[in-house]
Amino acid sequence: MKNLYNDILQSKATKQKLLAILIDPDKIDLESIPILSQKINASPATHIFIGGSIVEHNIIDDLIIQLKQKINLPMLLFPGNPSQISNEADGILFLMLLSGRNSDYLIEHQIQAVPILEKTNLEIISTGYILIESGNETAVERVSQTKPLSRNNSDYVAQTAKAGALIGNKLMYLEAGSGAQLSVPIDMIAQVSKSISIPLIVGGGIRSQKEIQWAYDAGADIVVIGTAFENNIDFFNS
Repeated sequence: MKNLYNDILQSKATKQKLLAILIDPDKIDLESIPILSQKINASPATHIFIGGSIVEHNIIDDLIIQLKQKINLPMLLFPGNPSQISNEADGILFLMLLSGRNSDYLIEHQIQAVPILEKTNLEIISTGYILIESGNETAVERVSQTKPLSRNNSDYVAQTAKAGALIGNKLMYLEAGSGAQLSVPIDMIAQVSKSISIPLIVGGGIRSQKEIQWAYDAGADIVVIGTAFENNIDFFNS
């Protein structure tokens, strides 16, 4: 697999928008992989993200192996904790929860992950992760025991993103959360995009292709679709 981060940078430089489909191992039956793979291959997806806030079923390795047999897209781990790391993936979004003040998600989980990562060939991409208020309590909020940032304070969110970029994060991820009632506000995406030079990922609460385009137009470099695709495998045909 090529250098995933350089490919993302190149896409940003050429204004090529990217689309990631998020697959939660707890929400998938391995027997559904053939039809799931068929739908992904027929979609505009450029990346697969794999992970969730809570992963109770230990199928990540098998899931990735079977997906790779049918899908030729980069597969990046999007882990909620170190137990979700798999060497079968191509890379990992090494997340720092910038919106919270729980030290476990700022540094402790990352420390615990080091011995595991040293035994893998994963491309490690430092990613600032900012949870935005979305109208309901999300799994990320419950698991991390942190509060999201206000959807009405784009200035603070943009400052947070800028701080993450200055710290050294290579990607910035604005997240409304799985099953969010409201997606990240368009004006917030625009302001964050203008405040940083690194690629911007936006996900959570996006339920239509029109909303994907709105996020792109506002400055998102990668849009992530999870729940909408889980609930409607024909999402991209509607």
